[in-house]
Amino acid sequence: MTKKRTPVAPDHYTQAFEQFVSNGAAQAPAWLRDTRASAIQRFADRGFPTTRQEEWRFTDVKPILRHGFVMASANDGRVTANDVRVHSIDPSIPSVVMVNGVFEPSLSEPAEGAGLSVMSLEQAVRESEELVRPHLMQHAQDATNPFVSLNAAFLQDGVFLHVKPQGAGAPIQLLHVFAADEGIPKVAHPRVLILVEAGASATVVEHYVTVGAGTTWTNGVTELVVRENARLDTYRIQDESVDAYHTASTWSWQERDSRLSNLVFGFGGAITRHDIVSELDGEGAESTLNGLSVLSGRQHVDYHTALDHAKPHCSSWEYFNGVFDDRARGVFNGRIKVRPGAQKTDAKQTNNNLLLSPLARADSQPQLEIYADDVKCTHGATLGPIDEAHLFYMQSRGLSREHAKLLLTYGFASEILNGVTLEPLRDHLDRKVRGRLQGEGEL
Repeated sequence: MTKKRTPVAPDHYTQAFEQFVSNGAAQAPAWLRDTRASAIQRFADRGFPTTRQEEWRFTDVKPILRHGFVMASANDGRVTANDVRVHSIDPSIPSVVMVNGVFEPSLSEPAEGAGLSVMSLEQAVRESEELVRPHLMQHAQDATNPFVSLNAAFLQDGVFLHVKPQGAGAPIQLLHVFAADEGIPKVAHPRVLILVEAGASATVVEHYVTVGAGTTWTNGVTELVVRENARLDTYRIQDESVDAYHTASTWSWQERDSRLSNLVFGFGGAITRHDIVSELDGEGAESTLNGLSVLSGRQHVDYHTALDHAKPHCSSWEYFNGVFDDRARGVFNGRIKVRPGAQKTDAKQTNNNLLLSPLARADSQPQLEIYADDVKCTHGATLGPIDEAHLFYMQSRGLSREHAKLLLTYGFASEILNGVTLEPLRDHLDRKVRGRLQGEGEL
């Protein structure tokens, strides 16, 4: 009989913070040191979330706490150029590689130019403080998520992507590689800051993968700033191993007439919790937030989203699909907030879940919080097995029940896949979904 591990106390991480500071982090600028110190204090005061808290009642993080995670080091040679090629979305898309949360220039091939600049956050803090300081750790809030505090406390490196005014860069992929260490649970706190200046445009793919065997924990934060009349298309793929835990927060801030498209895909991990918050803070801003999860076994995914309409004449569209087999579980908590004075808001939210097993589960909580009277806001959710009438129709056309089930499930997933405009990525995701549905030979 396996003995259950005792949950690790927050003190484990406050002590790790002291070691982190003594190992060189104290050389950072005073403002960054102060921000870290405040963050670790907030984490120590509040500790880890529990299911007694409303924002966490469907996701129990105790399995994460049963491991005494230690900070993962930078790449020590275990991640090679071949690993990057294997996990790359497409070799034609330039790659910026982070290993264990640290920018790895020797494995990266960023395509700079046309107004695009890519550098490590550590370098950006030293050389471009006037660009970084107003935004780094300014948008991601930790009121209900102490994992954001933990990320800020251990912030040392990451990636800063800057698109200059009127600039337009080729698509770029940020490949987050976690080098697992068998027998030693490791944690990394990757940080990404993307600043798209006025009139500029960019397409960025964030891809999270694992190399090697072992228990890992990725605790990441991404901040997106989209200036006036700028456009940013982002894609985020969580494809880590089944021994991985993944906590993440993506925060975006949009100015007038900006366009943000954010598509997220969940395939890997034992437990995944992803908070996505978008503030539309300029008239005419538009935000699209779509997602797809395809999980099996005992995998668990929890998406908490918030689309905050702060100014009039803004629009948002949110569409999340989940496919859950075996004992997998999906959680969706989506909130649309319309602030006072944000008239002419147009916001739509839908969450659909397909349960392929009687033991699979989905919990959906779409919410509207409206403080203006001239708006168009809708939300809705569905969950259940494949419609027997649809199966019967397809079987009546000569398909086997299993083949009909695969085609219907694939069609359900394709509702989100069809929104991917970057062709190499769409092909990659299509192959991934087919593989997860085990229907590559028939679809």
